[in-house]
Amino acid sequence: MYVTMSKTNTMRVSMASSQLPPVLKVNASMTSGDSIGQEARAKAAEIGKSSPVDHVEVPVKGSPSESGGTTKAEKKPMCDRSNRKSDICEADGDVRIIGKDTRMVFVGPPKSNDNGEGESWTIKPYARKWAADSGARVREVTLKSVRGYGDDTRCSVNYTVPALVFAIGGWTGNFFHDFADVLVPLFETAYPFGGEVQFLIANMNPPWMDKYRPFFQNLSRYEIIEYDNDDAVRCFKHVTLGLRCSSAEDFQMDPSKSPHGYTMFDFAMFARSVFSLESEHPSRVGERSDKKPRLMIITRARTRRFVNAEEIVQTAAEVGYEVVITEADPDVSKFSSIVNSCDVLMGVHGSALTNMIFLPTDAVVIQVVPWGNMDWAAGHHFRDPSKQMKLKYLEYSINEEETTLSELYPREHPVFKDPLSLHRQGWATYARIFLREQNVRLNVTRFRPFLERALRLLRRE
Repeated sequence: MYVTMSKTNTMRVSMASSQLPPVLKVNASMTSGDSIGQEARAKAAEIGKSSPVDHVEVPVKGSPSESGGTTKAEKKPMCDRSNRKSDICEADGDVRIIGKDTRMVFVGPPKSNDNGEGESWTIKPYARKWAADSGARVREVTLKSVRGYGDDTRCSVNYTVPALVFAIGGWTGNFFHDFADVLVPLFETAYPFGGEVQFLIANMNPPWMDKYRPFFQNLSRYEIIEYDNDDAVRCFKHVTLGLRCSSAEDFQMDPSKSPHGYTMFDFAMFARSVFSLESEHPSRVGERSDKKPRLMIITRARTRRFVNAEEIVQTAAEVGYEVVITEADPDVSKFSSIVNSCDVLMGVHGSALTNMIFLPTDAVVIQVVPWGNMDWAAGHHFRDPSKQMKLKYLEYSINEEETTLSELYPREHPVFKDPLSLHRQGWATYARIFLREQNVRLNVTRFRPFLERALRLLRRE
């Protein structure tokens, strides 16, 4: 038997808050008018004490606190550009953000009789700096140390919470990059603040923001400020510019380099809590159980699609699965609940496999790797992250008989004789042939043992 899920189907479920990473559980309903509560504030304060960045109390020129009081010395702003994926700057003290007009972030240094200007750093606050083309749609932001302020930098608004400034542009719009370039680094950077952080976002795309708004509402209790169209001068005591990436690899974290030891499992638990997903573990499948495990087969509408999907469904049903066959739905809230109700997720290499983030812990992922020496991409994008999320992983690489490229190219062509030579011709050639021209005709006899292996993995639970 199998079930075809339409894009209008959804499931309403909830997840116990106790499964969130042990920092602070922020409710998705928080807005700028809600109270975070005494206990939450205490936890957020405790996080601040353990953070590698000290929140320094200093008066802001033109603010009510300027007239008196003892303050700590300001710290020199620091930018770390050593990470392959992302630059990140931290500034403590009298920090003034001017969005629309100057597109600059100014930092007041310690008192000095020198009227000259200090250092400056210019970065694109988007977590994919190594890919030059990804930054074409990302605005630069400059963090600059100055020796005083003029009337044009007088504070319009003073804040007691820290600010986080970053960009949404780049390759967002692709589901994988939405997570790898923004949501995962954002979690790693913002979660320690316990909701007590103000987001200022450049290159905002309203439909994109609406799609992922639950993530932002669970990381900050304040209304988002659109940095590009902001006329105000906003003054903070601490600003983070850019997003933190503990790992240089996509869709991964390195707990040994994360200030709070975060892992992809922590992010997966957070993502499931965002949509109140209730399945914590796969169904327990036993030899005497009448309950069939649910297998989701993610189809693709255009490229790298299964051309014999019905045959695959029939084979899976014979093995013992209840099959859910569907395309990925852009409504993340609805689709995440369907994914979470499944025990096994199967699909051809592509962004739709990012939905593994919503699977129950110890569920099984089967990645079908297309023809063309794509082992590196398969491993770095999904094999390694799935294991970090505490999922079981199986990988099936198709052979030249299972690719529809055999209908387009002769067997003597480099597509079959030397695929790596086509990789070396650059992304355009690689993507055109192996990602866009190719579909998959799965040999169900050859593939069946993988379905059986996944079933055995579930029975071990």
